Amino acid sequence: MLQAIADAREEIFLESYLYRPDAVGRQVSAALIWAARRGVRVQLLLDGFGSRDLPAWLRRSLDRAGVRLLFYRPDHRLLAVNRGRLRRLHRKLAVVDGRLGFVGGINIIDDVDGPGQVPRCDYALRVEGPLVQDLRLQAAGQWRATCRGQFKRAWRHIPATGAMPPEAGAMSAALVVRDNFRHRRAIEAAYLRALDAAREEVLIANAYFLPGRRFRHRLMAAAGRGVRVVLLLQGRVENRIEHHATHALYRPLLQAGVAIYEYQPGFMHAKVAEIDKLWLTVGSTNIDPFSLLAAREANVLVRDADLARELRDDLLRLVVQHSLAVRLEDIDGQVWWQRGLNWLAYQLVRGMLGLTGYGGKAYLE
Repeated sequence: MLQAIADAREEIFLESYLYRPDAVGRQVSAALIWAARRGVRVQLLLDGFGSRDLPAWLRRSLDRAGVRLLFYRPDHRLLAVNRGRLRRLHRKLAVVDGRLGFVGGINIIDDVDGPGQVPRCDYALRVEGPLVQDLRLQAAGQWRATCRGQFKRAWRHIPATGAMPPEAGAMSAALVVRDNFRHRRAIEAAYLRALDAAREEVLIANAYFLPGRRFRHRLMAAAGRGVRVVLLLQGRVENRIEHHATHALYRPLLQAGVAIYEYQPGFMHAKVAEIDKLWLTVGSTNIDPFSLLAAREANVLVRDADLARELRDDLLRLVVQHSLAVRLEDIDGQVWWQRGLNWLAYQLVRGMLGLTGYGGKAYLE
Protein backbone atom coordinates (compact mmCIF):
# COMPACT_ATOMS: atom_id res chain seq x y z
CA MET A 1 0.00 0.00 0.00
CA LEU A 2 2.87 2.37 0.75
CA GLN A 3 4.30 1.72 -2.71
CA ALA A 4 0.91 2.39 -4.28
CA ILE A 5 0.65 5.68 -2.37
CA ALA A 6 4.14 6.63 -3.51
CA ASP A 7 3.15 5.94 -7.12
CA ALA A 8 -0.21 7.76 -6.91
CA ARG A 9 -0.85 10.47 -9.49
CA GLU A 10 -4.48 11.57 -9.07
CA GLU A 11 -6.32 10.41 -5.95
CA ILE A 12 -6.14 8.29 -2.82
CA PHE A 13 -8.97 7.03 -0.64
CA LEU A 14 -7.98 5.47 2.66
CA GLU A 15 -10.38 4.22 5.33
CA SER A 16 -9.37 2.72 8.67
CA TYR A 17 -10.92 1.99 12.03
CA LEU A 18 -7.65 2.43 13.95
CA TYR A 19 -4.97 4.94 12.98
CA ARG A 20 -2.14 5.32 15.46
CA PRO A 21 0.84 7.73 15.49
CA ASP A 22 3.26 4.81 15.94
CA ALA A 23 6.02 3.81 13.50
CA VAL A 24 3.57 2.47 10.92
CA GLY A 25 1.16 5.37 11.34
CA ARG A 26 3.95 7.91 10.91
CA GLN A 27 5.18 6.11 7.80
CA VAL A 28 1.73 6.07 6.22
CA SER A 29 1.15 9.71 7.23
CA ALA A 30 4.42 10.77 5.63
CA ALA A 31 3.46 8.97 2.42
CA LEU A 32 0.03 10.66 2.36
CA ILE A 33 1.55 14.08 3.09
CA TRP A 34 4.08 13.71 0.29
CA ALA A 35 1.33 12.60 -2.11
CA ALA A 36 -0.82 15.63 -1.22
CA ARG A 37 2.11 18.00 -1.66
CA ARG A 38 2.75 16.76 -5.19
CA GLY A 39 -0.90 17.40 -6.11
CA VAL A 40 -2.62 14.09 -5.41
CA ARG A 41 -6.13 14.44 -3.97
CA VAL A 42 -5.98 12.55 -0.65
CA GLN A 43 -9.12 11.60 1.28
CA LEU A 44 -8.46 10.03 4.70
CA LEU A 45 -11.56 8.78 6.51
CA LEU A 46 -11.13 7.41 10.03
CA ASP A 47 -13.59 6.10 12.54
CA GLY A 48 -14.55 8.71 15.12
CA PHE A 49 -14.32 6.23 18.00
CA GLY A 50 -11.45 3.93 17.04
CA SER A 51 -9.23 6.86 15.99
CA ARG A 52 -10.58 9.48 18.37
CA ASP A 53 -7.18 9.91 20.04
CA LEU A 54 -5.31 10.90 16.89
CA PRO A 55 -3.01 13.65 18.23
CA ALA A 56 -3.47 17.28 17.28
CA TRP A 57 0.08 17.60 15.92
CA LEU A 58 -0.57 14.85 13.38
CA ARG A 59 -3.92 16.35 12.38
CA ARG A 60 -2.22 19.71 11.81
CA SER A 61 0.56 18.13 9.73
CA LEU A 62 -1.96 16.35 7.51
CA ASP A 63 -4.08 19.48 7.14
CA ARG A 64 -1.14 21.75 6.27
CA ALA A 65 -0.09 19.36 3.52
CA GLY A 66 -3.57 19.33 2.01
CA VAL A 67 -4.71 15.90 3.17
CA ARG A 68 -8.49 15.91 3.62
CA LEU A 69 -9.14 14.26 6.99
CA LEU A 70 -12.61 13.35 8.25
CA PHE A 71 -13.88 11.28 11.17
CA TYR A 72 -16.91 9.04 10.78
CA ARG A 73 -19.37 9.67 13.62
CA PRO A 74 -16.97 11.36 16.09
CA ASP A 75 -17.42 9.98 19.61
CA HIS A 76 -15.37 10.99 22.66
CA ARG A 77 -17.62 9.62 25.39
CA LEU A 78 -16.02 7.04 27.63
CA LEU A 79 -19.20 5.49 29.01
CA ALA A 80 -22.35 5.28 26.94
CA VAL A 81 -24.58 2.50 25.66
CA ASN A 82 -26.84 3.41 22.77
CA ARG A 83 -27.72 2.15 19.34
CA GLY A 84 -25.91 4.82 17.37
CA ARG A 85 -22.59 4.42 19.16
CA LEU A 86 -22.15 0.90 17.78
CA ARG A 87 -22.41 2.12 14.19
CA ARG A 88 -18.72 2.34 13.51
CA LEU A 89 -16.65 2.51 10.31
CA HIS A 90 -14.84 -0.78 10.88
CA ARG A 91 -13.74 -1.49 7.33
CA LYS A 92 -10.15 -1.14 6.18
CA LEU A 93 -9.76 -0.29 2.52
CA ALA A 94 -7.72 1.86 0.20
CA VAL A 95 -8.11 2.83 -3.46
CA VAL A 96 -5.36 4.50 -5.48
CA ASP A 97 -5.98 6.23 -8.83
CA GLY A 98 -9.00 4.00 -9.46
CA ARG A 99 -6.66 1.21 -10.55
CA LEU A 100 -5.45 -0.47 -7.37
CA GLY A 101 -7.27 -1.40 -4.18
CA PHE A 102 -6.64 -2.98 -0.79
CA VAL A 103 -9.22 -4.71 1.40
CA GLY A 104 -8.78 -6.69 4.62
CA GLY A 105 -8.52 -6.55 8.37
CA ILE A 106 -5.30 -4.56 8.75
CA ASN A 107 -5.54 -1.18 10.50
CA ILE A 108 -2.96 1.60 10.26
CA ILE A 109 -1.13 0.47 13.36
CA ASP A 110 2.06 -1.36 14.30
CA ASP A 111 1.82 -5.13 13.94
CA VAL A 112 3.45 -5.69 17.33
CA ASP A 113 1.80 -4.36 20.50
CA GLY A 114 4.81 -4.59 22.80
CA PRO A 115 8.23 -6.12 23.53
CA GLY A 116 8.38 -9.88 23.25
CA GLN A 117 5.15 -10.18 21.27
CA VAL A 118 4.80 -11.61 17.79
CA PRO A 119 2.93 -9.71 15.05
CA ARG A 120 -0.84 -9.95 14.84
CA CYS A 121 -2.22 -12.66 12.59
CA ASP A 122 -4.09 -10.78 9.88
CA TYR A 123 -4.83 -10.76 6.13
CA ALA A 124 -5.60 -8.35 3.31
CA LEU A 125 -6.01 -8.54 -0.46
CA ARG A 126 -4.39 -6.39 -3.12
CA VAL A 127 -6.96 -5.92 -5.89
CA GLU A 128 -6.63 -5.00 -9.56
CA GLY A 129 -9.10 -5.10 -12.44
CA PRO A 130 -12.80 -4.15 -12.63
CA LEU A 131 -13.41 -4.85 -8.94
CA VAL A 132 -11.41 -1.71 -8.12
CA GLN A 133 -14.26 0.36 -9.54
CA ASP A 134 -16.63 -1.13 -6.93
CA LEU A 135 -14.13 -0.31 -4.20
CA ARG A 136 -13.87 3.27 -5.42
CA LEU A 137 -17.65 3.68 -5.62
CA GLN A 138 -17.92 2.54 -2.00
CA ALA A 139 -15.09 4.77 -0.80
CA ALA A 140 -16.32 7.83 -2.71
CA GLY A 141 -19.91 7.28 -1.61
CA GLN A 142 -18.96 7.03 2.05
CA TRP A 143 -16.73 10.08 1.74
CA ARG A 144 -19.54 12.18 0.23
CA ALA A 145 -22.02 11.02 2.88
CA THR A 146 -19.62 11.96 5.67
CA CYS A 147 -18.97 15.34 4.06
CA ARG A 148 -22.71 16.03 3.94
CA GLY A 149 -23.11 15.17 7.60
CA GLN A 150 -20.25 17.47 8.62
CA PHE A 151 -21.01 20.35 6.23
CA LYS A 152 -17.80 19.91 4.22
CA ARG A 153 -19.47 21.04 1.02
CA ALA A 154 -16.26 21.91 -0.78
CA TRP A 155 -14.89 18.41 -0.21
CA ARG A 156 -17.93 16.59 -1.53
CA HIS A 157 -17.01 16.91 -5.20
CA ILE A 158 -15.10 13.87 -6.42
CA PRO A 159 -14.11 14.00 -10.11
CA ALA A 160 -15.20 11.04 -12.22
CA THR A 161 -12.60 8.48 -13.19
CA GLY A 162 -11.92 7.22 -16.67
CA ALA A 163 -12.94 3.91 -18.14
CA MET A 164 -13.40 0.79 -16.01
CA PRO A 165 -10.06 -0.84 -15.22
CA PRO A 166 -9.31 -3.70 -17.63
CA GLU A 167 -9.36 -7.31 -16.52
CA ALA A 168 -6.18 -8.18 -14.63
CA GLY A 169 -6.60 -11.93 -14.19
CA ALA A 170 -8.97 -14.87 -14.36
CA MET A 171 -10.37 -14.85 -10.82
CA SER A 172 -14.07 -14.39 -10.14
CA ALA A 173 -14.46 -11.88 -7.31
CA ALA A 174 -17.02 -9.57 -5.77
CA LEU A 175 -17.13 -6.85 -3.12
CA VAL A 176 -19.76 -7.27 -0.42
CA VAL A 177 -20.39 -4.58 2.19
CA ARG A 178 -22.46 -4.20 5.34
CA ASP A 179 -24.22 -0.95 6.14
CA ASN A 180 -27.40 0.14 7.91
CA PHE A 181 -29.43 0.78 4.77
CA ARG A 182 -29.60 -1.59 1.80
CA HIS A 183 -26.96 -4.09 2.90
CA ARG A 184 -27.77 -4.85 6.52
CA ARG A 185 -27.30 -8.63 6.20
CA ALA A 186 -25.28 -8.89 3.00
CA ILE A 187 -22.04 -10.22 4.47
CA GLU A 188 -23.76 -12.66 6.81
CA ALA A 189 -25.94 -13.86 3.91
CA ALA A 190 -22.84 -14.49 1.79
CA TYR A 191 -21.37 -16.61 4.57
CA LEU A 192 -24.62 -18.56 5.01
CA ARG A 193 -24.90 -19.32 1.29
CA ALA A 194 -21.33 -20.56 1.22
CA LEU A 195 -21.88 -22.75 4.29
CA ASP A 196 -25.01 -24.25 2.76
CA ALA A 197 -23.07 -25.10 -0.40
CA ALA A 198 -20.06 -26.62 1.42
CA ARG A 199 -19.41 -30.27 0.60
CA GLU A 200 -15.92 -31.05 1.88
CA GLU A 201 -14.37 -28.42 4.11
CA VAL A 202 -15.04 -25.17 5.95
CA LEU A 203 -12.06 -23.33 7.45
CA ILE A 204 -12.76 -20.07 9.29
CA ALA A 205 -10.25 -17.84 11.11
CA ASN A 206 -11.80 -15.00 13.06
CA ALA A 207 -10.70 -12.65 15.81
CA TYR A 208 -14.07 -12.16 17.53
CA PHE A 209 -16.37 -15.14 17.11
CA LEU A 210 -19.86 -14.81 18.54
CA PRO A 211 -22.18 -15.95 15.75
CA GLY A 212 -25.93 -15.77 15.88
CA ARG A 213 -28.31 -18.71 15.91
CA ARG A 214 -28.58 -19.02 12.12
CA PHE A 215 -24.81 -18.99 11.62
CA ARG A 216 -24.22 -21.57 14.38
CA HIS A 217 -26.89 -23.87 12.99
CA ARG A 218 -25.34 -23.68 9.50
CA LEU A 219 -21.93 -24.64 10.93
CA MET A 220 -23.39 -27.56 12.85
CA ALA A 221 -25.49 -28.67 9.88
CA ALA A 222 -22.40 -28.70 7.66
CA ALA A 223 -20.53 -30.82 10.19
CA GLY A 224 -23.56 -33.09 10.45
CA ARG A 225 -23.51 -33.88 6.73
CA GLY A 226 -19.84 -34.84 6.84
CA VAL A 227 -18.15 -31.53 6.03
CA ARG A 228 -14.90 -30.95 7.92
CA VAL A 229 -15.55 -27.70 9.83
CA VAL A 230 -12.52 -26.05 11.48
CA LEU A 231 -12.58 -22.82 13.49
CA LEU A 232 -9.33 -20.97 14.24
CA LEU A 233 -10.08 -18.49 17.01
CA GLN A 234 -8.39 -16.15 19.45
CA GLY A 235 -6.38 -17.89 22.16
CA ARG A 236 -5.30 -14.78 24.03
CA VAL A 237 -7.72 -12.61 25.97
CA GLU A 238 -8.14 -9.26 24.21
CA ASN A 239 -11.78 -8.41 24.88
CA ARG A 240 -12.56 -10.20 28.12
CA ILE A 241 -16.36 -10.16 27.89
CA GLU A 242 -16.51 -11.39 24.32
CA HIS A 243 -13.75 -13.94 24.99
CA HIS A 244 -15.79 -15.61 27.74
CA ALA A 245 -19.04 -15.28 25.79
CA THR A 246 -17.43 -17.14 22.88
CA HIS A 247 -16.43 -19.97 25.22
CA ALA A 248 -20.08 -20.40 26.14
CA LEU A 249 -20.67 -21.62 22.56
CA TYR A 250 -17.92 -24.22 22.51
CA ARG A 251 -19.85 -27.19 23.89
CA PRO A 252 -22.69 -27.36 21.32
CA LEU A 253 -20.27 -26.75 18.46
CA LEU A 254 -17.89 -29.48 19.61
CA GLN A 255 -20.76 -31.88 20.19
CA ALA A 256 -21.91 -31.27 16.61
CA GLY A 257 -18.48 -32.22 15.25
CA VAL A 258 -16.99 -28.74 14.71
CA ALA A 259 -13.23 -28.64 15.39
CA ILE A 260 -12.03 -25.60 17.37
CA TYR A 261 -8.44 -24.40 17.66
CA GLU A 262 -7.12 -21.41 19.57
CA TYR A 263 -4.20 -19.43 18.18
CA GLN A 264 -1.46 -19.03 20.80
CA PRO A 265 1.63 -16.96 19.83
CA GLY A 266 -0.04 -13.55 19.59
CA PHE A 267 -3.31 -11.82 18.86
CA MET A 268 -5.56 -13.26 16.17
CA HIS A 269 -7.00 -10.41 14.10
CA ALA A 270 -7.92 -12.34 10.93
CA LYS A 271 -11.37 -12.24 9.35
CA VAL A 272 -11.08 -14.87 6.62
CA ALA A 273 -12.64 -18.13 5.49
CA GLU A 274 -11.98 -20.85 2.90
CA ILE A 275 -14.51 -23.43 1.69
CA ASP A 276 -14.00 -26.52 -0.48
CA LYS A 277 -10.59 -25.34 -1.72
CA LEU A 278 -12.34 -22.95 -4.09
CA TRP A 279 -14.27 -20.20 -2.28
CA LEU A 280 -12.74 -17.67 0.11
CA THR A 281 -13.41 -14.33 1.73
CA VAL A 282 -11.03 -11.75 3.18
CA GLY A 283 -12.21 -8.58 4.87
CA SER A 284 -12.89 -6.60 8.02
CA THR A 285 -15.91 -8.52 9.31
CA ASN A 286 -15.79 -10.34 12.60
CA ILE A 287 -18.40 -13.04 13.09
CA ASP A 288 -19.99 -11.29 16.03
CA PRO A 289 -23.05 -9.08 16.55
CA PHE A 290 -21.13 -5.82 16.42
CA SER A 291 -19.77 -6.49 12.92
CA LEU A 292 -22.79 -8.34 11.56
CA LEU A 293 -25.48 -6.04 12.99
CA ALA A 294 -24.02 -2.56 13.47
CA ALA A 295 -20.68 -1.65 11.86
CA ARG A 296 -19.82 -0.72 8.31
CA GLU A 297 -17.75 -3.57 6.92
CA ALA A 298 -16.22 -4.67 3.62
CA ASN A 299 -15.23 -8.16 2.44
CA VAL A 300 -14.09 -9.49 -0.89
CA LEU A 301 -15.45 -12.86 -2.03
CA VAL A 302 -13.26 -14.84 -4.42
CA ARG A 303 -13.80 -18.06 -6.33
CA ASP A 304 -10.37 -19.30 -7.37
CA ALA A 305 -8.63 -22.58 -6.60
CA ASP A 306 -5.08 -21.19 -6.50
CA LEU A 307 -5.82 -18.34 -4.10
CA ALA A 308 -8.03 -20.57 -1.95
CA ARG A 309 -5.18 -23.08 -1.73
CA GLU A 310 -2.74 -20.33 -0.71
CA LEU A 311 -5.02 -19.14 2.09
CA ARG A 312 -5.88 -22.71 3.15
CA ASP A 313 -2.22 -23.74 3.38
CA ASP A 314 -1.39 -20.75 5.55
CA LEU A 315 -4.34 -21.27 7.88
CA LEU A 316 -3.60 -24.98 8.28
CA ARG A 317 0.01 -24.07 9.07
CA LEU A 318 -1.27 -21.86 11.89
CA VAL A 319 -3.56 -24.65 13.11
CA VAL A 320 -0.81 -27.28 13.16
CA GLN A 321 2.15 -25.20 14.34
CA HIS A 322 0.70 -22.43 16.49
CA SER A 323 -2.67 -23.49 17.89
CA LEU A 324 -4.13 -25.72 20.58
CA ALA A 325 -7.16 -27.90 19.97
CA VAL A 326 -10.16 -27.38 22.24
CA ARG A 327 -11.55 -30.76 23.32
CA LEU A 328 -14.92 -31.59 24.78
CA GLU A 329 -13.21 -33.03 27.85
CA ASP A 330 -11.56 -29.63 28.38
CA ILE A 331 -15.01 -28.05 28.56
CA ASP A 332 -16.30 -30.79 30.85
CA GLY A 333 -13.30 -30.32 33.13
CA GLN A 334 -13.90 -26.63 33.77
CA VAL A 335 -14.65 -25.66 37.34
CA TRP A 336 -18.09 -24.29 38.08
CA TRP A 337 -17.05 -20.67 38.28
CA GLN A 338 -15.44 -20.82 34.80
CA ARG A 339 -18.66 -22.15 33.29
CA GLY A 340 -20.60 -19.53 35.22
CA LEU A 341 -18.34 -16.75 34.00
CA ASN A 342 -18.81 -17.83 30.38
CA TRP A 343 -22.58 -17.99 30.79
CA LEU A 344 -22.66 -14.59 32.51
CA ALA A 345 -20.57 -12.98 29.74
CA TYR A 346 -22.87 -14.44 27.09
CA GLN A 347 -25.95 -13.09 28.86
CA LEU A 348 -24.25 -9.72 29.29
CA VAL A 349 -23.66 -9.44 25.53
CA ARG A 350 -27.30 -10.40 24.92
CA GLY A 351 -28.38 -7.72 27.35
CA MET A 352 -26.20 -5.09 25.70
CA LEU A 353 -27.71 -5.94 22.32
CA GLY A 354 -31.18 -5.68 23.79
CA LEU A 355 -30.46 -2.29 25.36
CA THR A 356 -29.18 -0.90 22.09
CA GLY A 357 -32.13 -2.25 20.11
CA TYR A 358 -30.21 -4.79 18.02
CA GLY A 359 -32.37 -7.75 19.07
CA GLY A 360 -30.14 -9.73 21.41
CA LYS A 361 -32.69 -12.50 21.89
CA ALA A 362 -33.22 -12.92 18.15
CA TYR A 363 -29.48 -13.04 17.43
CA LEU A 364 -28.02 -14.85 20.46
CA GLU A 365 -30.51 -17.49 21.49
